[in-house]
Amino acid sequence: MTVIVRELLGEVPADTEGFAHIRHLALPFMIQTGESVAYDVAHAHPDAHYRPLLAEEDGELIGTAQVGLVYDSPDPGNGHLHVYVHPERLGRGAGSLLVSTAEERLAALGATKIHTWVLDRPANRAFAEKHGYRASRSAHFLRLDLANGTLPPLEAPPKGVELRTAADFADDPRPLFELDAETLLDEPSDVDREFTDFEAWLEETWNHPLLSHDLTSVAVVDGRPAAFSAARTDGATRYGTVMTGTARAHRGRGLAKLAKNDSLHRARAAGLTEAFTGNDAGNGPMLAINKWFGYEVCATEVTYVRELG
Repeated sequence: MTVIVRELLGEVPADTEGFAHIRHLALPFMIQTGESVAYDVAHAHPDAHYRPLLAEEDGELIGTAQVGLVYDSPDPGNGHLHVYVHPERLGRGAGSLLVSTAEERLAALGATKIHTWVLDRPANRAFAEKHGYRASRSAHFLRLDLANGTLPPLEAPPKGVELRTAADFADDPRPLFELDAETLLDEPSDVDREFTDFEAWLEETWNHPLLSHDLTSVAVVDGRPAAFSAARTDGATRYGTVMTGTARAHRGRGLAKLAKNDSLHRARAAGLTEAFTGNDAGNGPMLAINKWFGYEVCATEVTYVRELG
């Protein structure tokens, strides 16, 4: 039995579907499909040097790694590495081989610090620490039963506020880009990021196959987006909120909660049965909002960091 690591071939369905399958088994709280894996490879920004890896044992795919540079950070030298192995194929050396291969690639690209997310389980944390990574901030995955849960009732928007969807901005999504860029600056993270490239945002966010324009709700004030809740879906039963935020000038008015409630009701009406989201463990206000909706923590992960050289 020999384990090898190779680059994922984005044009090969067996690779992209296999990658998505392993990720779903290891991390069922995140939405990913073979189509989205292929899209991410084909449309990643050149400066990200995004190259997913696969671990293979005698022709069977048993492990995955997302590898690249955080190109949109004002701080150079940050790389990311996220390794997930098939839960029934642990202990065969796939994880360690993926880590060493990825670290060599990132070092060659000039990375001086590598960030990775690790599930908050003893074995996962021990694996990261064995490879020289140190723990940092934590975050929660949350789940809501859309099929059987009770959502808060829909409320009429306050005076001067209008609820729309991202689909209403199809002709000119730039206002949503500007709102997304502003809210990203306040997103808790170990790595600062900035959205400054509209064309890159169109490729990586707006045109992404998982993003649902019809389920992404936007609170509009004076004709401009003031708050939004961005939704992704696997096209079947699963729905995920990937970003909810409010422009600084409009905070404290409950607009993010208004937009998210509208999006959740739209998702349930569309037949989606499971809702997922994620929150930094220190983001008390957003955790409180999600608790109000009925979300429950279903897993926790921890950022681990390793400095190279």
